[in-house]
Amino acid sequence: MRIIDARVRLPSDLRPGLDTSPNPELERRYDALLGTGESRHSPSAKLLADLESAGVSKAVVHAEYEFGNDVDALNEATAEFVQMTPVIASGLGTISLVDLQPMRAVRQVRRVAELGLAGINIQPAFFDLAITDPRLYPVYAACADRDLVVAIHTGINYTSTKPMAPEQPIYLDQIACHFPGLRLIACHGGWPWIAEMVAVARRHPSVYVDFGGLSPKYVGAPGSGWETLAHFMNNVLSDQILHATDWPVYDPGKAIDEWSDLGLKPDVLAKLLGGNAANLFSITRW
Repeated sequence: MRIIDARVRLPSDLRPGLDTSPNPELERRYDALLGTGESRHSPSAKLLADLESAGVSKAVVHAEYEFGNDVDALNEATAEFVQMTPVIASGLGTISLVDLQPMRAVRQVRRVAELGLAGINIQPAFFDLAITDPRLYPVYAACADRDLVVAIHTGINYTSTKPMAPEQPIYLDQIACHFPGLRLIACHGGWPWIAEMVAVARRHPSVYVDFGGLSPKYVGAPGSGWETLAHFMNNVLSDQILHATDWPVYDPGKAIDEWSDLGLKPDVLAKLLGGNAANLFSITRW
């Protein structure tokens, strides 16, 4: 079966230096709760080896801006990685969320489009911003105007200082209503608000759900909170689900094995593991 990983992070050896200090509390919390540790600093050679070992045909690299990187350099590095690496079929850049300035962000969206990237990845809660913050509306408009995808962190975050409520998936409904046709990816699936996530995706065919950084076996586990989505992804939402590992957060081979053990319909599994991402990112050769 052909496989596309819809979200891997730009490897550490390709990421530009920080223009603000990293958030040590955020790093410590994620390392403790998710066991990331040194894996966060995995280089590009490790990514390529992991993808090959797992039998992944193509991957989509995301800038994953969390700590205040130099965004312009980050977007350039992401585009170069896409251009120079055959297995990396597409990429998503980002915008500056530290001291969010709408016109600066719009210029960054324009540059993302010029670089040939497929869209942007944003994680508003890491910067005390809501998905519906008015300052993000020019960004959504610029992306809609250029037919760029917007991937947005949804659901739980593991800091102890950044509220997760502003990233409930229900707020994607507002964005989808105000920008019809704008393709949105709910990164991490919106847990624990799974019924909301299902309702929003069902209302809006332009809303996709990715499972980056998650262990797929829990999606099918009774009592995990994923039951509603696990049911509907096997039928009416089968065209809106994306296999994503958020590498290096989750091992590609392990994720594929766990998806294969969930008992999804064969055609749904094929869509999840590659077909939907191929359509979303216009990947024709994989």
